[in-house]
Amino acid sequence: MTDARERADGSTEENSVALDAKGLRALAHPLRVQLVGLLRKYGPSTATRLAERLGVNSGTASYHLRQLGTAGFVEEDAERGNARERWWRSVHQTTELNDRELAHREPEAALAFLQSVAATYTLRTQQTLHELQTLPDAWRDTFHMSDWPLRLTPEEAVSLRQELRAVIARYRRDTPDAAAGAPKGAERFGVITLILPELDSPATPEEHSGPDAGTEAP
Repeated sequence: MTDARERADGSTEENSVALDAKGLRALAHPLRVQLVGLLRKYGPSTATRLAERLGVNSGTASYHLRQLGTAGFVEEDAERGNARERWWRSVHQTTELNDRELAHREPEAALAFLQSVAATYTLRTQQTLHELQTLPDAWRDTFHMSDWPLRLTPEEAVSLRQELRAVIARYRRDTPDAAAGAPKGAERFGVITLILPELDSPATPEEHSGPDAGTEAP
């Protein structure tokens, strides 16, 4: 749905938004992360339709959409809206957390945002597992989960992240407008990557004073 994407050089991809303090605080809520993700994944929608997908009431969805609008993540789609329905669309396709100092200045908001993204990833995985047995064999065989314990230096971990990103970038991105140009038989996939440091000795407060921006997803 939504990603917490970090670039080693601090740059921002096209059609992506780099979080500042205001944006970070606006997205420090799991429902807002999911709302932005759904609009990016499926295209413009109404609060009522989004609320049905998320299992909340339309008033709650409307409130959070307005807050996201104020923060610049979504905007009203005037071409689709009318007097009875208000349509919303995403302003960007991805979110990037590039400013490491921001995570240290806003530790609670940064942690809440990253926890919301992680919860969204878990939900997506569970949804796929629930549907797995009903998929045709060809699609069921594409599902994969693995973990590999590695022992790396920080530099090697950054290199691994960049290499994984380069591999994924070779494949076709999915956006609401991309389906028409995809080859016959192509369906939506979600590729979620997690690189999890597991230090033998915990960092001291001097070494690490807030959540880092090291989570990345396509």
